Amino acid sequence: MGKAMRRLNHIVAAGVLASLALPLSASDAQIANEREAELGAMLQELADPDLERWQRLERRIVRAWSQSGSASADLLLQRGREALRTGDTRAAIEHLTALVDHAPDFAEGYNTRATAFFMANQYGPAMADIQQTLALNPDHFGALSGMGIILEELEMSDAALEAYRAANAIHPHRPDILRALERLELSLEGRPL
Repeated sequence: MGKAMRRLNHIVAAGVLASLALPLSASDAQIANEREAELGAMLQELADPDLERWQRLERRIVRAWSQSGSASADLLLQRGREALRTGDTRAAIEHLTALVDHAPDFAEGYNTRATAFFMANQYGPAMADIQQTLALNPDHFGALSGMGIILEELEMSDAALEAYRAANAIHPHRPDILRALERLELSLEGRPL
């Protein structure tokens, strides 16, 4: 009888713990949905070509994209970015590889590692990471711009133009993207943007 009672206690305890976890999970889902809605509103505002204070909004979007929800993943991203700032691409790639292994659904990990690969002249891995970034976050204007840069380096001007156009549709304010569009459109089509 004692064994059955202990087993019943375990079952009841598991049920209580599970019921306590449900509101937390629902709350987490609600927070995630609210963050997605806020990010969507920011991206919609950024797409307005008449927006004057776009730099501040861009920083808020990038900051939101840089929050993984995991302290350890955020630390790996920070270490990878710091290694990039100091020019240590090997260390950056190591930190960022650990990050994408730890958080495979975190688009900014792939995007930052793509930057590191690009800086190390490893265009194939950079493009693979850009594609993964865009699979996870199709609105990532930085990844689209990076794709355009790499495609231009590889002398694939038509594809580069399409990547820049996609980035510009999301973020029509970046001078580097606007210059690239003008340069490629003049080169390919004989007319400016």
